[in-house]
Amino acid sequence: MKQVLLLLANGFEEYEASAFTDVMGWSRAEGLIPVGLRYTALTSEVRGAWNFKLKTDLAWGQVRVSDFDALAIPGGFEEFGFYKDAYDERFLELIRAFDRVQKPIASICVGALPLGKAGILKNKKATTYNLSKGKRLEQLQLLGAEVCHTNAIIETGHIITSQGPSTAIGVALRLLERLSSTENANTIKHLMRF
Repeated sequence: MKQVLLLLANGFEEYEASAFTDVMGWSRAEGLIPVGLRYTALTSEVRGAWNFKLKTDLAWGQVRVSDFDALAIPGGFEEFGFYKDAYDERFLELIRAFDRVQKPIASICVGALPLGKAGILKNKKATTYNLSKGKRLEQLQLLGAEVCHTNAIIETGHIITSQGPSTAIGVALRLLERLSSTENANTIKHLMRF
């Protein structure tokens, strides 16, 4: 069974993380092709933006890129420490490791910013949160990405970026499709009533 690694930073947005856990969970329970999911963070317990606490099921030191087929990164809030973890060199190096072997990397909202900070979006089309007077889009551009304003979800090679929480299920379904099949992703989309 293929496996996704959900990479969480303190201050992560719970809804965005849950899109990955739900879509992959539905795939395991009801899909044509099951896809598993494990989650990790720099610390053994991670706190979401809305104070949801989660004990990771995989310790940071146990993460091996070879055990996973894709990486998923939800966005989060600066006010709750998201960038402290997401810009930590260990976090960025794990992103680079997935990129080096061209495994799918899916991010939601400002989850694209650590991808940019890791240097994997240089001269690539990408997007991120597009409100707040364009502050996050500007940051992404300064990190070397070719910022796209028109599409809510951008796929460039093995990387998926998106503009906000409303794209979460769409990103998770696209990642599921890459790891299994269009038919499987459409089945889960139907069963989840999207």
